[in-house]
Amino acid sequence: MRLFAAVLPPADVVDELATAVGELHRLPGADGLRWTGRPGWHCTLAFYGEVDEESVPGLSERLARAAHRTPAFPLSLCGGGHFGGRALWAGVAGEIRTLRLLADRAEAAGRKAGVTLADHRHYRPHLTLARGRSDTAFDAYAGVLDAFAGREWTVRELCLVRSELPRSGVPGERPRYETVRRWPLGA
Repeated sequence: MRLFAAVLPPADVVDELATAVGELHRLPGADGLRWTGRPGWHCTLAFYGEVDEESVPGLSERLARAAHRTPAFPLSLCGGGHFGGRALWAGVAGEIRTLRLLADRAEAAGRKAGVTLADHRHYRPHLTLARGRSDTAFDAYAGVLDAFAGREWTVRELCLVRSELPRSGVPGERPRYETVRRWPLGA
C-alpha cells in the first residue's frame, strides 16, 4: 500500500483555507490546474511510497514511539508559494522546529522499519493545493495567498495515511486518502 506520515488540519482550519482557495479558483488558468481536494489537505511529514503489508506493524510501532516522544504543538496555515511550476502550496507557521522534529522522527521510523525512502530532502513544511505542469506560472496564485492567515490550532496527533492513485482514467479524478492509524502526541 502507498503510505505517508502526516499532520491533518482540523475541520475549522480546512474551512478557512477552502475560502481562500475559492478565490484562487476564480483566477485565469485555474481550470487547467489539478487541484487537491479538501480530503487531501495535509502536511506530509515522511513519504514512504509502496509499503509491504508485513512492514506496516513495525512502521506503526515506530511511529507510535515518535508520536509519544513529541509534545503537542501549535501550527497555523498562512501565506503560500510554489515549487517551480509543479505545485502551489499554503505555508505553515507556528512551532516549525517541533514539526521538523516530528518529520525527522517519522522518516527515521520508516528507515528503521525497513521501508525504502526516496532521497532525503530538507523538510519544507507546506500543504499542497494544486499541481501543474513544469512550466505553470503560479506567481499570481501565490500572491493571493500572501494575505492568507489562518487560525492557530494545536497538533495533537501523528497520522499514517494511505493514498490510492486514480485508476479509472476519468479526467479530474483525484487520489483517495484514508487515515490508517492515529497516535496522540506526548506522554
